[in-house]
Amino acid sequence: MKTRLFSGKKIKCRCGKAGICIFCRIKIIFHVPVLTNGQESVLYNVPLQESVQKQGMEGCAMKKQSISGDTSFDSILPEYGRKKLLMYADSFRDLANTFSDIQKEEETEPTGDRQEYIWKKRLVENRDLMADHLNEMAQIMTRVAEESYRFIHMSERKVKQLAHALKEEGVLLKEIFLMEKESGHKEINLIMRAGKGTSPAVDEVGNLLSVLLNLRMIPLKSSPVFVGKEWGNYQYMEEPKYHILTGVAKAVKETEHISGDNYSFLEAKEGILTAVLSDGMGSGEKACKDSAFVIDFIEKFLEAGFGKETAVQMINGALIAGGEPQNMSTLDLYQVDLYTGVCEFIKIGSAPSYIKRGNLVEQISARNLPLGVFYEMDMEMVRRRLVDGDYIVMLSDGILDALSQGIGEEMLPEMLGKIDLKNPAEIANHILNFCLHQSKGRIRDDMTVMVMGIWESL
Repeated sequence: MKTRLFSGKKIKCRCGKAGICIFCRIKIIFHVPVLTNGQESVLYNVPLQESVQKQGMEGCAMKKQSISGDTSFDSILPEYGRKKLLMYADSFRDLANTFSDIQKEEETEPTGDRQEYIWKKRLVENRDLMADHLNEMAQIMTRVAEESYRFIHMSERKVKQLAHALKEEGVLLKEIFLMEKESGHKEINLIMRAGKGTSPAVDEVGNLLSVLLNLRMIPLKSSPVFVGKEWGNYQYMEEPKYHILTGVAKAVKETEHISGDNYSFLEAKEGILTAVLSDGMGSGEKACKDSAFVIDFIEKFLEAGFGKETAVQMINGALIAGGEPQNMSTLDLYQVDLYTGVCEFIKIGSAPSYIKRGNLVEQISARNLPLGVFYEMDMEMVRRRLVDGDYIVMLSDGILDALSQGIGEEMLPEMLGKIDLKNPAEIANHILNFCLHQSKGRIRDDMTVMVMGIWESL
């Protein structure tokens, strides 16, 4: 293990070894004092007064930039905070490398004791999983530290015009900032409150901004419904180019009272819509519990900022760590960028999905095993660009099983191409009823149909 340098001094662990062991690295991350050459010092620590002075200077520089109209992008964090976050990210990467190094040193060949070999193999897989978690945390910190905006200068005349127009609608404006992300999408931050005797809606303010700025703006999903009586910060984002309508149709296995299929639609990040469908092994409450576990964790990981590939890998590791071979579930994940129309599919043991464009239908499929079978998954990602009027159809295995009793699942693309319906809910019900007709009303497995239609915003 290499000796790391901090503040120009070599650091030894409390245990006396050169460098920093895994436990001391964890202490460094949380600012635990470390002994260096007989003296106690706190790593990554900066005097409070100096920190406040730096942040104040950087805050002034940022305000000056917004007035002068500088076209360069700047970090949303103060320089000191940004560097500190990057230091934390490096520490998490070092921890991940430590787990990987331990695994390489302890790799063993199969021995005569089968139980001992299985235990060691499970230990190696858990260390790999921990290393993946730490690396993903480091990536999240790095993305936050490197996130930047460009402040767009607004003339004093334009600001007064906005303030006057908002006042006529019962809204008092204190400050306004127009910013642009590196992706080119614009955001507006307003510090405002409602006037006496008024309760204007946040959406109405967005409509007014859209007219005055000639840029369609909508409030963030987390925004309140009405403008409050106290001064508050309200954020508006540029409306995406596309919007999506969804429809779902389900049928429960004839011998059960609860479906083993679970699904979810979520927008963990503004302008990014994710649809997830999971089919638990078997049917009934046990299958429902397994698939609900997958859906719940996917939602939490994506909302926490994890990438979809890492989230899938972490859920797979959690299912394997459960130690129950029946904890297997399929995963069908679809994610679309509403600004560009680019979508991505991740399929783990799931039924094919379909992209319908008029009478043309494309099948998206993958031949791999469900979650919870092997630690190393064969995960493939398929990327497509959608256009106005496209439909995405996601299915569970029960749909294909019903078709196999009639015309056969290979005829499904032809049937989808002949559908002239426009409403996604009607399309989903039409597909489900067609499959029930093919199986003569028999429901031998849980059946779920998810349909998403994409259109350009007016």
